[in-house]
Amino acid sequence: MVLISTYELGRQPFGLASPTAWLRAQGHVVTQIDVSRGPLPMPALAEAGLIAFFLPMHTATRLFLRVVDRVRAANPAAHLCAYGLYAPLNAPILRQAGVATVIGGEFEQPLVDLAARLSAQGSVAAATPATTISLDRQQFLIPDRAGLPPLAAYAQLTNGSATRRAGYTEASRGCKHLCRHCPVVPVYNGAFRVVQPEVVLEDIRRQVAAGAEHITFGDPDFFNGPTHGMRIVEVLHGEFPSVSYDVTIKVEHLLRHRDLLPCLKATGCAFVTSAVESFEDSGLERLAKGHTRADFLEALGLMRSAGLPLAPTFIPFTPWTTLASYREFLRTLAELDLAEQVAPIQLAIRLLIPAGSLLLDVPEIRGILQPFDHTGLCYPWRSQDPAVDSLHAAIQNAIKKEERRHATRAEIFRTIWDLAHCGDFPDIPLAARATIPYLTEPWYC
Repeated sequence: MVLISTYELGRQPFGLASPTAWLRAQGHVVTQIDVSRGPLPMPALAEAGLIAFFLPMHTATRLFLRVVDRVRAANPAAHLCAYGLYAPLNAPILRQAGVATVIGGEFEQPLVDLAARLSAQGSVAAATPATTISLDRQQFLIPDRAGLPPLAAYAQLTNGSATRRAGYTEASRGCKHLCRHCPVVPVYNGAFRVVQPEVVLEDIRRQVAAGAEHITFGDPDFFNGPTHGMRIVEVLHGEFPSVSYDVTIKVEHLLRHRDLLPCLKATGCAFVTSAVESFEDSGLERLAKGHTRADFLEALGLMRSAGLPLAPTFIPFTPWTTLASYREFLRTLAELDLAEQVAPIQLAIRLLIPAGSLLLDVPEIRGILQPFDHTGLCYPWRSQDPAVDSLHAAIQNAIKKEERRHATRAEIFRTIWDLAHCGDFPDIPLAARATIPYLTEPWYC
């Protein structure tokens, strides 16, 4: 059988390595393919009875639509499966593309069960379309990364002029919160599942042995289970004091667990990503983010007091964005000395409304949506002011152009500032604070 990842933020895909361990433990021969790092191996595809695509994100699902026809042409008889967060959200479109089985949530055991049925009965007998969303608690196995490209082929950590080889793992899945725009919510609906600490730590040990000097934890929120997370990073630091790591934590959790911030720093946390999304309380309320502008400012102060760099992410272009509010967004970043702590792409992110989004329950949103775009896999929308959409397109183009010439974050920020006609730049040093460590793969959804 073949497991395929189309894209996972430049990370060596946990979503292939974890089920591979389960399937190989049952005696199945598994080929892992990451098409973001290499071509499709046609001989392996031609021989497979089961071909499963890992779809953890929107971009990965769109890329699936570009390769699935070639896969079907290489092996028309194979049973196609899609699994991951975005699989159940896009089940009707996946079925039109030839996918017979769709799996969401905790996918390892359902994949093993599917492989067993196919082995016992044949692909024809198991071809009846089925969708499974499993939230069952699982006893995980140590991910099996044999056959994946080496860590050197993936995103690296940049810290000033130095780079560090980065690995990737997950200590938990799902989320306790119900942010309206988040793709985790339609699948997990507030559920939260942990990967056993001994499994996570052994996965890290093996990646360190393979050259990892930094570990990214891909948990939707590392402090959904703070005791669980801290137990892991304390052991990680004890065994490998020179290995750094990064995590993602909500603003409200940074406040609630402020006593743990010094512990993150002491155990080697290089930076914390937090989905701030907006500086406007009205926008945060629409997204049900669970924090306010004042909360973010307090969290930022706590992080700086702890010496922990914060990497905020944003959705600056929404149906309620105006030219004035976007300019104020840029001014706030500059005034808070955050311009260089934000990846340039974050200045151009546009609210994505996929199938199944909780935003579809908001009358204000429903009233502005266009019909579902089966190519873009989302509900398109336009700003009330066409000038906002024009600015968004200009900023996207500028970022691409500036990154091609290897412009700094400060230079790109000033370019966007001028495009937005923000006026005179504040009389503050743009690079007063050192650029925080960051991974070389930009953040996309």
